[in-house]
Amino acid sequence: MNLELLIPYITLAIYLLFTLWVGLIGYHSQNNTAEDYFLANRSFGAIILFFTLSATNFSAFFFLGFAGEGYRIGISYYPMMAWGTGFAALTFYTIGHRVWQLGKEKGFITPTELIVDRFPYTPLKLVFLAVMVIFTIPYLTLQPIGAGYLLESLTGGQIPYFMAATFLTGAIVFYVCLGGMKSVALTDVFQGILMFILMIVALLAIAHSLGGITLANLAVYDLKPELFAREGIDNFFTKKKWFSFVCLWSFTLPMIPQIFMRFYTPKTVNSLKFTTIFYPILTIVLFICPVLIGMWGHLAFPNLTGKEADQILPLMLNKYTSNWLTSLVMVGALSAFMSTLDSQLLALSSMLTRDVYTVYFRPQASLSEQTWVGRLLIVLLAIIGLIGAYQPPQSLLALATLAFTGLSVLFPTVIAVLYGKNISATSCLISILAGEAILVGLQTKLIPNNFTFGFLPVIPIVIIASLIIMLGSIFNSFMSKGVRSQ
Repeated sequence: MNLELLIPYITLAIYLLFTLWVGLIGYHSQNNTAEDYFLANRSFGAIILFFTLSATNFSAFFFLGFAGEGYRIGISYYPMMAWGTGFAALTFYTIGHRVWQLGKEKGFITPTELIVDRFPYTPLKLVFLAVMVIFTIPYLTLQPIGAGYLLESLTGGQIPYFMAATFLTGAIVFYVCLGGMKSVALTDVFQGILMFILMIVALLAIAHSLGGITLANLAVYDLKPELFAREGIDNFFTKKKWFSFVCLWSFTLPMIPQIFMRFYTPKTVNSLKFTTIFYPILTIVLFICPVLIGMWGHLAFPNLTGKEADQILPLMLNKYTSNWLTSLVMVGALSAFMSTLDSQLLALSSMLTRDVYTVYFRPQASLSEQTWVGRLLIVLLAIIGLIGAYQPPQSLLALATLAFTGLSVLFPTVIAVLYGKNISATSCLISILAGEAILVGLQTKLIPNNFTFGFLPVIPIVIIASLIIMLGSIFNSFMSKGVRSQ
């Protein structure tokens, strides 16, 4: 067989074998306790925390979705994502510092355990847990979708989309089940370094083939100048929508279960400070790369529509770079998918194990039994993700935005739990239910679009959810004063 045809398979095999080897290192260093399996014994230093947080957040959407939206919308997608995601680092510290303190002091493993400690109110616990799980599932589904696209393109269609998604998901399940958080974190460091370097290499290589970044941008500007408009193509980014997306990332990222649980893992708070400072720098440097590649895609592929646009990155690599480089960059993109999916699977399995299985089915379950139940749930969740990926949506951004909006409803409750006074569990419960009801109403058109006043749904939803908690706090204060006066 021609060596050129084997290059993608050789590259993929080397990457997967090395990833599995790193995962085995985590397995051999494991103590087989729930805290070690799910949180790596709260031992992460600054470098490991930085890479595991970053790699976990930079999913397949970073490679495929960013390039696809660069193609559809233009350069304005970059500052929105770089500023919004970078700004979210402040909430990493605002929320993460307090979560880390409480987790270390009281031994919390899941987000729900922290909520229950403040409010031992079963309806609130179950609704909070349900929202985290339900709205992480669509985001989890994005990962095998991206993997399927990438591996299908990498092998020239020899491995079909869904078979590719299933194969790579299976590889992740293997090392996550073995080593838990230690395996996930170690592979995140490797995968993070790989994806960051290869994304920059991809930009430079494609730019070189187009005569350099400046000439490539000029050629695109002559062809489609609206790609460089602040509003993007078809005035996609109004000022209200731009503001909404910035808020969306800040409200949502700390609420994603795999991000929230990483706040428990630092050995010292200095590790969290390091990530807060350097994470925005990383987004500013890296996020421009896939957006530019997506824009340049109009030069060679001018009429892509729907989900075709989300494959512009592999299309550009195949056209403008060598087979070796294309294979390497595609492996970097696969590492983005794997570093997010492994964390999602571990986070959701830990919540279902600790907050459901050990509470309602087996309160006497040993720590060893909890880890085995967690492993079984990882397999089940991976299957659910693959089922959702069987028929991919037209736009990865639309699916991600829906999932993130659903999670953002939890933001006011978490802030109230961590910092609020005179907060009632009932007002937090009503806050979450009202927020999700509005989201469902907007999605089903039962609530008209003008309800949002031109903003994304996240803005009125979070405002209303926050007001409900604030009014509940005022009512509690009033009642407390009334009781004391009597």
